[in-house]
Amino acid sequence: MKPLDKLSLIPPTGPAAPNTTKKLNKDRASLKKSCRQFEAIFIQSMFKSMRKTLPDGGLFKKDNAHAIYQDMFDAEIANQISTKQSMGLADQMYRQMEKYLSDSEKK
Repeated sequence: MKPLDKLSLIPPTGPAAPNTTKKLNKDRASLKKSCRQFEAIFIQSMFKSMRKTLPDGGLFKKDNAHAIYQDMFDAEIANQISTKQSMGLADQMYRQMEKYLSDSEKK
């Protein structure tokens, strides 16, 4: 067993630490994905609230299957909006939280 010296306790920095860079890039990608998913959930919640304002009626009776299909449709549209035509919420959240990722790597 090797004795520990002070240098072995200091984390590597600069170009000698490729694992740190890979981990930071992976964390950033994960954070971006989470922010997009949150934006999609927020948009889906907006759709659900907007649908509640519409009066009931129409040609067909609205049953449980219709409600499930409507929720699935809203979820897919919300995912498409958050990925391709973002409202900006995910980008703002990412910029706010990215600072904490890079700060935690410095410590």
